[in-house]
Amino acid sequence: MAKKVVASLQKGEGRVFTKCIKMVKSEKTGSYTFQEEIVHNDHIKDYFND
Repeated sequence: MAKKVVASLQKGEGRVFTKCIKMVKSEKTGSYTFQEEIVHNDHIKDYFND
């Protein structure tokens, strides 16, 4: 399934999108969860700094 999503994003200008996975700590339980998002290459640093 992931291959199909990645393959569809590669059309046009080349690889301008990246799938980013970030660990986020829950305030209620203290456990970590993972957030996945497809981000434009120009906004990767902004995504991880939030």
